Amino acid sequence: MEQKSRVNFNLLALICAVLAILLAGASFTLSLISTLSGSHPTITYSGGVDGNSANFVEGSIADVANKVSPAVVSVLTETRSQSWFGQAQTSTAAGTGFIISSNGYILTNKHVVNGARSISVVLDDGTTYTDVKVVGIDPLNDVAVIQIPDVQDLPAVELGESKTINVGQQVIAIGNALGQYSNTVTEGIISGTNRTIQAATDSYGTDIETLTDMIQTDASINQGNSGGPLVNAAGQVIGINTAVSTSAENIGFAIPISSVKGIIRGVLETGEFERAYLGVRYVMITAEVAKEYNLPVSEGAYLHSEASSTIIKNGPAAKAGLKDGDIIVAINGVKVGKNGSVSSLIGEYLSGETIQIIILRDGEEHTIEATLEAYPDLS
Repeated sequence: MEQKSRVNFNLLALICAVLAILLAGASFTLSLISTLSGSHPTITYSGGVDGNSANFVEGSIADVANKVSPAVVSVLTETRSQSWFGQAQTSTAAGTGFIISSNGYILTNKHVVNGARSISVVLDDGTTYTDVKVVGIDPLNDVAVIQIPDVQDLPAVELGESKTINVGQQVIAIGNALGQYSNTVTEGIISGTNRTIQAATDSYGTDIETLTDMIQTDASINQGNSGGPLVNAAGQVIGINTAVSTSAENIGFAIPISSVKGIIRGVLETGEFERAYLGVRYVMITAEVAKEYNLPVSEGAYLHSEASSTIIKNGPAAKAGLKDGDIIVAINGVKVGKNGSVSSLIGEYLSGETIQIIILRDGEEHTIEATLEAYPDLS
C-alpha cells in the first residue's frame, strides 16, 4: 500500500504506455501455493560483491551471456476467453523468466502469467515442463513467482544490487525475443533510473498500471523479453525486463531486483509469497515538490495525500507513530531518493522484520522503528 499520492510524469514517461508482451483475458487472483520441498534450495546472491562497477571487455559479453543463459527460460502460456459472440477461444503467448533457485523457482512478470489457464516452461537446453504452478503474484508491482515442481539442481542466476547502479553503466538483456527466439542477448547501458511509467497489462490497453523506480535502458527489449533478466558486466541480475516504449526506439524499462528481494527470500525460506508493507502514502520529493510544499530537503519521501488518508489505519506505520507531514529520508541507513522509493526499499524485507526509519518532523531528525507486515490484499 506504499503508493505515491501524486505522480509527476516527464515527457519520456508519457510516451511509454505498453508492456513488451501483452496477454489477453480478464485478470484473476490465484490462491497462494506453498510448494517448498523438504530440501533447501540453492540461491546465489552477490555475497556483498557489488558488480556494478565492472565493465565489459573484449569477449566478456559472450562469457556473461554463457554464464546467465542456462538459467533463463521461455514462459509459454495458454489463456481462455470469450469472443464477442460468447464463443470460447484460446490464445497463446510467450514471455521470459529466470531461475532463482535450484529447485525450480522462477521470477517473471505478472503480466506474462496473469490469467493464464496453463503455463509451460522451456529451459535453455530445450527441456520442457508443462505442469508449472503460480506461487504468487505481486499486488504492487509487475512481478510473479512460478515454480517447476519436483526438480533439483537447476542452474540459477546470481542476484546483484540495483540500489548502486549508475547511469551509463553497461548491461545486457536476455530474453525470448518476439516470443520465438529464446535467450536473445542485447547490449546497452543504463540510460536512467527512478523512472515512472504507465503500462498496459492487457492486450486491449484498458488495464493500466503505474510502475515506479524503473531502470531505463537502451538494450533492446522486444516482445517476449518480458520477465527476462537485465544483467551487469559481472554477470549479476540487477533488473527484470518489463516494458518497452512503442513511440521511441531504444527505450526499455526494468524493475530493480532489490525491490523484490524480500519476496524472493520469503518464497525460498518458507514457500509463502508475501510482500512486506509499511502503510503510507507519499510524494517523492523533487526540487519542484520541495518548492511547492516548502520542504527543507530536496530528496526523500513526503508523507502526504490529498485524496485519502496518508497513514493507513492500523498499519505498521500507524503503529510506529509516523504522521502526515513527516519526511522519510532513510530506511535502515539507505537514503530514500536515488537509491529507491519507500516501496522499493521496503521490498527488500520480509513481513515481521523491524526496520529503522529516519524522518524529519518539524525540522528535527528522529529515528523510528517499525515492524513490517504482509500486504493485506494478497489473497
